[in-house]
Amino acid sequence: MIVIPAVDIRQGKCVRLSQGRADAQTIYSDDPAAMAAKWEGMGAARIHVVDLDGAFEKTPKNLDAIKKILETVKAPVQVGGGIRDIATMEIYLSLGISNVIIGTEAIRNPAMVKDACKRFPGKIIVGIDAKEGMVAVEGWTETTSVTAADLAKSFEDAGVAAINFTDIHRDGMQTGPNIEQTRAFAEATTIPVVASGGVSTLKDIVAVKTLASSGVVGVITGRALYVETLDLAQAVAVAMEGVEPGFNPF
Repeated sequence: MIVIPAVDIRQGKCVRLSQGRADAQTIYSDDPAAMAAKWEGMGAARIHVVDLDGAFEKTPKNLDAIKKILETVKAPVQVGGGIRDIATMEIYLSLGISNVIIGTEAIRNPAMVKDACKRFPGKIIVGIDAKEGMVAVEGWTETTSVTAADLAKSFEDAGVAAINFTDIHRDGMQTGPNIEQTRAFAEATTIPVVASGGVSTLKDIVAVKTLASSGVVGVITGRALYVETLDLAQAVAVAMEGVEPGFNPF
């Protein structure tokens, strides 16, 4: 299992939101690229970047900051937030982004997502954010009537590289990941799953690692790294214990 540090960008700064709420923001750095470099230096094999302005405004808003990250780190970078069409995916992939993450459009326009998987093999990650088991979209501002598991099943055999599964109630709260819900979700699909939301300490990394046999290949963590309740180097070491060197699930 790999540990993926999150670099969330809003108005060019590195921030974290609690439960995805725009009014619950903490700024951690004026330089997202420097934070990405810090995490890479501590062993991160992949960086998770979210354009928060893009998520709220439905179009990329932090391209300059993302370009700087790409110029600064060698690790693969995955990006989400405001990716609503093929043209935007092409922009990101042409810059050197390893994977683009599609959230809202996965439920609004699944045909486009499947088309993207054919156009860009191995490059599409679907982001499924759940609130009490139901899919939330539009920057987590709207909860749908579709279950997270049913949405995942609809993309079986489409060529999705992975699914980022986030429990919104846990995200940014450092209350521990929802292990049982994540297990049930991962076992409902054959697509590799990356867990997200609630990671606080090393024991949470240990807990998520028990889900490897259920199909969880990674875990995203953000706030815990920034407030230093979790040491990334230790987390990476624990997650990779017993795993072949160079393991990359993507």
